[in-house]
Amino acid sequence: MTQEQVRLAEADAQTVNWKKFGPYLTERQWGTVREDYSHDGNAWNHITHDIARSYAYRWGEEGLGGFSDDQQLLCLNVGLWNSKDNQLKERLFGLTNGQGNHGEDVKELYYYLDCTPTHSYQKMLYKYPQHKFPYGKLLKHNARRTRLEPEYELLDTDIFAKNRYFDVFIEYAKAGPDDLLLQITVHNRSKHKSTVQVLPQLWFRNTWGWGYDDYRPTLVQVAPGTVQAEHRDLGRYHFYCDGEPNLLFCENDSNGPRLYGLPGEGLYFKDGINDYVVEGRKHAVNPKKQGTKVGAQYELTVPGGQSQAVRVRLSKAELAAPFADFEELIAVRQQESDDFYNCVQERLTNLDARNVQRQAFAGMLWSKQFYYYDVAQWLDGDPAMPPPSPQRRASRNANWRHLHNQDLVSMPDKWEYPWYAAWDLAFHCLPLAMVDSGFAKNQLRLLIKDRYLHPSGQLPAYEWNFSDVNPPVHAWATWRVYQMDKKRNNGQGDRDFLERLFHKLVLNFTWWVNRKDRDERNIFEGGFLGLDNIGVFDRSAPLPTGGKIEQSDGTSWMAMYALNLMRMALELAKENPVYQEMAGKFFEHFLYIADAMTRGGDGKFNLWDDEDQFYYDVLHTPDNMRTKLKVRSIVGLIPLFAVEIVDEELLNAMPLFARRAWWLVTNRPHLAQLVSRWQEPGKGARHLLSLMRRSRLKALLRRMLDETEFLSEYGIRALSRYHHEHPYVYRAGKTDFVVQYLPGESDSGMFGGNSNWRGPVWFPINFLIVESLQRFHSYYGDSFKVEYPTRSGKLLTLNEVADALAGRLNKLLLKDAEGRRPAFGDNETLQTDPHFRDYLLFHEYFHGDDGHGLGATHQTGWTGLIAKLLQPRQE
Repeated sequence: MTQEQVRLAEADAQTVNWKKFGPYLTERQWGTVREDYSHDGNAWNHITHDIARSYAYRWGEEGLGGFSDDQQLLCLNVGLWNSKDNQLKERLFGLTNGQGNHGEDVKELYYYLDCTPTHSYQKMLYKYPQHKFPYGKLLKHNARRTRLEPEYELLDTDIFAKNRYFDVFIEYAKAGPDDLLLQITVHNRSKHKSTVQVLPQLWFRNTWGWGYDDYRPTLVQVAPGTVQAEHRDLGRYHFYCDGEPNLLFCENDSNGPRLYGLPGEGLYFKDGINDYVVEGRKHAVNPKKQGTKVGAQYELTVPGGQSQAVRVRLSKAELAAPFADFEELIAVRQQESDDFYNCVQERLTNLDARNVQRQAFAGMLWSKQFYYYDVAQWLDGDPAMPPPSPQRRASRNANWRHLHNQDLVSMPDKWEYPWYAAWDLAFHCLPLAMVDSGFAKNQLRLLIKDRYLHPSGQLPAYEWNFSDVNPPVHAWATWRVYQMDKKRNNGQGDRDFLERLFHKLVLNFTWWVNRKDRDERNIFEGGFLGLDNIGVFDRSAPLPTGGKIEQSDGTSWMAMYALNLMRMALELAKENPVYQEMAGKFFEHFLYIADAMTRGGDGKFNLWDDEDQFYYDVLHTPDNMRTKLKVRSIVGLIPLFAVEIVDEELLNAMPLFARRAWWLVTNRPHLAQLVSRWQEPGKGARHLLSLMRRSRLKALLRRMLDETEFLSEYGIRALSRYHHEHPYVYRAGKTDFVVQYLPGESDSGMFGGNSNWRGPVWFPINFLIVESLQRFHSYYGDSFKVEYPTRSGKLLTLNEVADALAGRLNKLLLKDAEGRRPAFGDNETLQTDPHFRDYLLFHEYFHGDDGHGLGATHQTGWTGLIAKLLQPRQE
């Protein structure tokens, strides 16, 4: 075992709390629902980026390169000042939803380069301009641009021209679970010397200002360059600053005079360090050298092309020589990180692929966040604060009063999405399980806990509106993580994990059946289901036609859900035969959903179109008319995901289940006819459950693998390219609703406007396609071949097609023969500059034609699935 694996085992066994400290600060706490106490629910405007430096947050903390304990009581981050900006760089800047032409977006350049699962070593890079940061220019140019134009990015401002910037490398290493080393190395990339101030900052989260508990922890200078931190829950820590810098103290309290015009003479507010450094206000910090926030002020003059470093250490132990072994510890932990990833990447030999995968893991692990949100307290307000407006109790999340989250959670990213999202989180857990299966399993447990799961059985979607509905992929992720963990443990599965999840997921499945099948026909309506503008109408809003949409994707997700739960029940039945009955129940659910997919639930109208050989949504209007909305989108490909294989050995070991299954296929022949090949053993005496027979599968794949439709050079598009020349138009009254192929950003503000599912390539759907093809192959074997691409004359097995699709996805971030990465587009700095070209951004989605990255630039989240796709498969 490597040393990191030893630490991970100690953390999992709870013998040593190696994960007590980690990168648990968000990158943006401002503009979030939690911190919104406005009268109108306008979270973006209640606390802005400009207000943030002066406002003490209620629910969490933010910071550049931030670290904290697992309850975020004591926080550490990096502040920078280039002597030209009008504020410290201590948090990341970006546009709010109304300021960007394609929605909110971070306007910074930073990269997560390395991270071990216990955070014993981690490293990131922040690129800091030496000229004044172009806050106003970014706002002005993006405000002027239309949705038909690209976003105006930081690189577009020429702020990095002539290399006038610093590469700031932020490294953390742990000498022990309560002993943290922070090294900040500043590289001057220009030819000329330049000065920068570096301010490591330590502070306590404000837990005293809300009227529940007035206990205030303390930070006090006890010697030159040394601060003593005292907290009744954490105990005593020592903050050592190399070189005895000037220590600046203030309080983590809101600046009432600046924000509200209140008196404040003699007080030292949250922005005191900023005001002292940037504005020269000597009275903004406490001369008594004490408070709840402290910054260590280092001024570095760095010659051109050279670097300088700042070192600090936070330790529970009192150290006589805190920096004597500092460099050695950093080097040892870095080597241990290399050893750990050499083990993980043993079968991955391509060096560039290793670099991409390792940064994907780093992004996943850096994106853990302490997430604190008590909805009842948020709705009611705090005793020491003005009461919330009456509208709050009737606004978003008002029916989620039970929700109390106070946990470490994997985020899609910590700037644009500094809150969990149910289906994103499920996808995160697969790459996470490759390096830390304990954390992955814990993440899946979180959302089904009583503090999360609604009493009705609904999973919380995300902070903006917990009542929205995401695709039900939690069971799929649970089963996949269980399988990965079982394989790693030589066939020993974590039954306790699987059983706990199973029971709660049954509640959620029942919620879907009771709430999203209003006519009880096994045809489901889930709303927009995370796919934003995929449809003709906003599927999460009342339809302009009235009535409802019978969803091919919603119904297919439920067929997949039923099969996932059936397979989990069969696994549990190996030790407890009672679960055979549950497996039979979900087998029956699947059959009835399959029947409804084909015959519309009433025998009159189905979701499959024989003419187009494709699945469509169906508009069911109040006059009982049904119209197929003939949009060729991934909505019609999602039926591929409902596929499961049951081998003969497992079936023979489950006599109760087998009898129930045979009774159904014998006595309900119309159901048996709809299920592919259940009665005919396939490769290795296996039985196939899927929504499609062989002929229908081939027809769907023929369209999906057509380069004039779904198949792009970089994966499967969300919408067929057919709709570029042939937009789909639906007329309701005097209004035309149009769906047209848009390979890049959305051209409409409808459906939120900051994501586009009408043409780009999205990793989560592509990943499920790859896995589904592999499962189909495990049944059909090498005899089942399809043209890839369509009309090429080249026949491949489904396994070969899956591998080819994975290769197209990987190609987005890997260097091509010319050393260029498609995700970087035509940006020559990113493509060729030696200080940029090997640092990765994991975008939210990718252009459907040329592959350049779009959407949230740092959403390692589900794009982190590339770590799993890059890993060579073991047959």
